[in-house]
This record gives sequence, structure tokens and C-alpha cells, in this order.
Amino acid sequence: MLMTDLIVKKRDGGELSHEEINFMIDGYTQGQIPDYQMSAMCMAILLRGMTDRETLDMTMAMVHSGETLDLSPIQGVKGDKHSTGGVGDKTSLVLCPMVAACGLKVAKMSGRGLGHTGGTIDKLESFPGFTTGISEETFFKNVNKIGIAIAGQTADLVPADKKLYALRDVTGTVPSIPLIVSSIMSKKLASGADVIVLDVKCGSGAFMKTEQDARTLAQGLTRIGRLAGRKCAAVITDMDQPLGWAVGNALEVKEAISVLKGEKGGDLLELCLTLGSCMLTEAGLAGSIEEARAKLEKTISDGTALEKLSQMVTAQQGDGRDVYDTSRLPLAPVQMEVPALEGGYVRRIEAEQVGLVSMHLGGGRATKDSEIDLSVGLVLHKKVGDSVEAGESLATIHASSQEKAAEAAELLRACYSLSPDPVQRSPFIKDIIR
Repeated sequence: MLMTDLIVKKRDGGELSHEEINFMIDGYTQGQIPDYQMSAMCMAILLRGMTDRETLDMTMAMVHSGETLDLSPIQGVKGDKHSTGGVGDKTSLVLCPMVAACGLKVAKMSGRGLGHTGGTIDKLESFPGFTTGISEETFFKNVNKIGIAIAGQTADLVPADKKLYALRDVTGTVPSIPLIVSSIMSKKLASGADVIVLDVKCGSGAFMKTEQDARTLAQGLTRIGRLAGRKCAAVITDMDQPLGWAVGNALEVKEAISVLKGEKGGDLLELCLTLGSCMLTEAGLAGSIEEARAKLEKTISDGTALEKLSQMVTAQQGDGRDVYDTSRLPLAPVQMEVPALEGGYVRRIEAEQVGLVSMHLGGGRATKDSEIDLSVGLVLHKKVGDSVEAGESLATIHASSQEKAAEAAELLRACYSLSPDPVQRSPFIKDIIR
């Protein structure tokens, strides 16, 4: 079998066989197929697409390119959640304790962030001493005992995806739906969960800029998940403005805790209730969306979700008391308000630019080796549709110095567009794909 023949076949619109796809993924992972041939194949796939059968075969070939996580030592139904990314996305910190408190086992593998803010792992490290570098034995023991553990991804999980994504990133082939689907689902399938729920974001702060592109991706993800034998659903959500109010690692942890305490609601809580309802119904732990939602809301009102987060922090070498007293978490030395220069109604917030303001402050990574300052970021006070008076604060900047705070304040003010007339908010939950 020759890679040249496979490139020509796909270039001309042909369908690759199961054996051809396995040959291609295995050969590339092992270094037997060079980057230049694989990049040609990626471009052919981008232009010609793949059938569901091809996408499934490619996904499974990537799953088996390295180790897989066998979750059979964990009793009960195992659930996982994936987000396509956005600004202010601290969903896992709220959602995972909620569903764990309802009896779904959450054995989650997460990564660090590259870009606007840290990933879930970075955010959790805002708890002093907290570690995600736990052994498999401890990982399983914690999930069985308290219902939840979040660990760092191992280097041996889906090595084909790590190599292929790096290539796609520099060859203009990232936007291919089959390649995105196989990348996301290979990691989720290799992680072993029975139920997978996907948060597919669309808008200015998301990878998928339009609702239609997000829908196409969500449909592809759920089809491949079900073809692979997993229970799967996707929620399409708005990312035309940051999720919640906080952007920045420790600030997002504090916001997540305030939601679990029942002190804050809004789009973050609504997202977690929607995703959680999908998880519980797909897992058979609730007979309807309404029953699932009621169970999830109860975990906030009775404090069991907050207690799950505290137990997880303690089990992973942090101090669970920090969950109940967030003053113990990192705090930037400088806080600066960003007053509005004029009055009106918030028409638009450039979500991606808000993320870049946080990164400018040190809350994100420009490269994989960048050091993150867990304490910095910003907290919005006004979002789309809100009225604003001249001089009223749009947000609070949390920075390491007055100079950085002043720079960030000017950048953040430019992210806001105001209208003299009232502004209608668009629906936050766009659709649910089951």
C-alpha cells in the first residue's frame, strides 16, 4: 500500500477503506509517512470530505494509536463533557460536581489552555497544592469514593491526534469537519466514558463563527459518538460574549464557586443545567429533562455539589476549605475599574478580544511554555442588553501592576459597543442535538 495512491484516491473524491485509513494513521504516528504526504491528505480531506464510515474509522484508528483508559474498575455509569472552547469557560468546575452529586461518575481527563486563559487544569491549580498528576489507581479510587476526579491527560493518550493537530495547525487544514470530529471524539472515546455530552460554541469568541457551522459540527460529533457505541448529545451555545462574568483563572474559580453556592445564576448556570440534564437522561439517571433539571438544582440548594468540589480538591492534595472561603485563593495586587465614557445599552462585546485582554495581563499562554499568573484577569459588570450610564463601571481589571491595569482598561473599553436604543439579547442555548 502506498500513501501516494491514497492521496490521489481522496483527491479525486474516492472513499478510503478501513484498511487504508488504519495504514495511514498508523504509518504517520510511527513516523513512516512524512509530514508532506500527510498534509496533502489533510488538504484532500478538507476539500473532498469524508463519509461517516470513513470518519468513524479514522477516529477509531486514532483512539488505538496509543493507550486507552479502561474505566471498568469504576462502578456505575461514567460521564464526560467536552467544550469546543471559548472565553470565560469554567463550565467543568460547576457541571462536574453537580452531576457527580446526582450519582453520575465523572472520571475526566483535561488539559492546559493555550490562548486566552488557562484550561481546566490551570484553573484548578488556583487551589494551592492541588495536583492533577495522580496515578491511575488514585484516579479510580477517588471516582469510586467521591464520584469525581479530574486528572491531566497522559502523553500516551491518542498520540496520533497530537501529531496530526500540530500538522493541521500549520497547513491551513484545521477547519475540516471530519478532521475536527475525529480529533475531538478520539480523545473522548479513548478516555472511556459511557456518556459524552458536547458543548459546541458559536459566535465571535468561538472556533465555529456561525450557528450553521456549529450545528454541522455538533451533528457530526454526536453521529460518530453513537456509531462508536456511546450515548452522546450536543448543546449549541452562544459565544458572542464571554460566558459568565469572570475571565481569568482564579477569578473563574471564584465565579464557579459562587454559582455552586447559589449566589449567581445567568448563562453559566443555564449552560450547566442544560448540559447536566443531557448527561443524566442519557445515563438513565433521570426519566426526563425536567426531572434531571430538578435534581441538578437540588444539588445547589442543598450544598451537595459544592461539597463534591471540596472533596475533590482535598482528595487531590488541595485544601477543601478553600472552596468555602475563596479569600484564600490567589488575588492580584491591583484592581482597577473601567468606567464607561458614555451612556446607552451594551450592543456588542468582542468576546475574543476580551480573552486577549486577559492574556495580555498574563492570564493565558501565547506559547505552550508561557507562565500563567493565576490571579489576573477581569470581571465584567455589564453584558449585552444591559443599560449603562456614563461613568458607570463596565468591568474590574485584576492586574499585577498599575501600568498593566491601565493598558488593559483601555483595551477592554474598546471591546464594548453601545447603542442609544434598548438591545435584545439573542438566545443563549441555540439547540440541543441528541
